[in-house]
Amino acid sequence: MSRPAAHPDAMNRGSMNQGAMNRDALRRGLIDRAVLRAEWTKFRTVRGWVAGTVAAVLLIVALAMLLAGGSHTSCSNGPVEVACPALPIGPGGQAVTDRFYFAHRELTGDGTLTVRVASMSGIITYPPPDHDEIVPGLVPWAKAGIIVKQSLRVGAPYAAVMLTGKQGVHMQDDFVHDTPGPAGARWLRLARSGDAITGYASADGIRWTAIDTVRLQGLPRTVRIGMFVTSPSDLSVSRNSLGGSITQARFTQASATFDHVTPGGPWSRDEVGGHEGMTDWERYHRANGVSESGGTVTVTGTGDIAPRMDAVKPEVSLTGVAPGLIVLVVVAVTFVTAEYRRGLIRTTLLATPGRGRVLAAKAVVAGAVAFAAGLVAAAVALALGTKMLTAGGNQVLPVSALTEVRVVVGAAALLAACAVTALALGALSRRGMVAVTAAIAVIIVPWTLATASILPDEAARWLLCLTPAAGFAALQAIPAYPQVVAHYAPADGYYPLPPWAGLAVSFGYAALALAFALVRLRRADA
Repeated sequence: MSRPAAHPDAMNRGSMNQGAMNRDALRRGLIDRAVLRAEWTKFRTVRGWVAGTVAAVLLIVALAMLLAGGSHTSCSNGPVEVACPALPIGPGGQAVTDRFYFAHRELTGDGTLTVRVASMSGIITYPPPDHDEIVPGLVPWAKAGIIVKQSLRVGAPYAAVMLTGKQGVHMQDDFVHDTPGPAGARWLRLARSGDAITGYASADGIRWTAIDTVRLQGLPRTVRIGMFVTSPSDLSVSRNSLGGSITQARFTQASATFDHVTPGGPWSRDEVGGHEGMTDWERYHRANGVSESGGTVTVTGTGDIAPRMDAVKPEVSLTGVAPGLIVLVVVAVTFVTAEYRRGLIRTTLLATPGRGRVLAAKAVVAGAVAFAAGLVAAAVALALGTKMLTAGGNQVLPVSALTEVRVVVGAAALLAACAVTALALGALSRRGMVAVTAAIAVIIVPWTLATASILPDEAARWLLCLTPAAGFAALQAIPAYPQVVAHYAPADGYYPLPPWAGLAVSFGYAALALAFALVRLRRADA
């Protein structure tokens, strides 16, 4: 049975309908771009918004210069003030602490060194609660072990396997790398094969466990190998009257006796980095050194072999980000509330079929402007601030170029996320003062409370995990190292979330605020 032919007019109507649908789809795309262009035109033609953005950039840069220009540091050489020495730099470009007592000899070519840590003891000076005596004890990261070091130069590449005060056996290399070893071990061994150094540990000297193999690039044929002891400061944290934290560091010293040393000496004796960070107590009570008796070697030392954490952090130059953020919050809020105040929002919504497109376009413009402003401000502030701090004699912890880029981009992303959040709050409340106050309350206030040493550390960490202020983690340039005891709290510039995780929290709040603003925009009259 044959199917009846379609009528030509019906075919034409179908083609016309399809063409209309295609034109509508094209028009929707053009409208999206047109709305975005219209919102950008609004922004750039209002002098107050442009001036506010420029003011935010200038404020961030000016505060960096003001802080750096007023910071000057010098060191004393007896009665004379001199420039402070440059920070020792490790193989990875980080500032390092490299101070220990070393019983060593040359190792030419491949070879091994095996020892047993027969005993380990130490002293801690004036610990809490009474601070009135020197007591026996070891801090958790006191270290006694064997080490292969390129040379006696401070900061030279090394690999070491060690017994610690309370952390068990570890293998460490080039200051930043740390690998835990087997529990209960007291026998230690290092084996060199070319550039490869392998660390071993054993509980009985018979059954050995390989901890790790590392490669020290550019290791010369002749290196220094031997036994070392070091002991970092004893750190305690107490509460201040406001509920924040006060830290205190005290001198410590450790001693270790090594036996079953294979092969044996003779041993040279040196204190690597001997004058780095020397305290007044040491000047009058020093007893670091090496003694040998009946095949045993006892080494006494102080200091640490680790990344350095106590100099100026580069992100201090970005102190102006928070004040600049407040200015950008005001700009973002008024970008939307000004139209409600003047009744122009009705015209804008009538000209655009979808209300959500207007809100999205405003968010894109506010976020992009804040990001661009933050990118320029953070880059200039970080570069100028670091240069001026260094010129003032301050020791600034160096970071890689990649880290600097990450911090600058992170600061810009933080400003963008907060600007979008503020704009959404403006769309929700439709009142400028209410929205600005709300934005400051959920972004600036939590950050201030967490970093001003007002709250207990744990409460400060929770604030910076659960509020839009989490994005400030993007400003942290120096990581927390598990093998270094320090006060890793927001008050000292250490955030509980990684940089990108913190930014994810801030952008999550921005998206949530936009969603609520869109719901209200669709349900309520303009």
